[in-house]
Amino acid sequence: MSDGAGCMFCAIAAGEVPADVVASDERFVAFSDLRPVAPTHLLVVPRAHVGSLDELEGLPEQTRAEMLSFIVEVARRAGLAESGYRVVANTGPDARQEVMHLHWHVIGGRRLGGIA
Repeated sequence: MSDGAGCMFCAIAAGEVPADVVASDERFVAFSDLRPVAPTHLLVVPRAHVGSLDELEGLPEQTRAEMLSFIVEVARRAGLAESGYRVVANTGPDARQEVMHLHWHVIGGRRLGGIA
């Protein structure tokens, strides 16, 4: 696990780079994706730098326990709960992870296509 120096998502979480932040607390930040694939496309990141799901043990146990609850709350606030949404975490280069900071895509706002 690195310290996050030079990480764009760490800079957003620290408020050093502007972003359309839709929710935040002491552990997580949610903001709009710059290249949305659906009407609602949000990213949820932990404030602490963790490269991917493969480094999840780098987060405190309490943070790991609260991560999914925060993601669900973000989806609810975005109005996605009734119609449905997708939550995706790309892990590593073959999965096309572009920013090496664990992040969850929360996608919805229309009927989504298959993922195969």
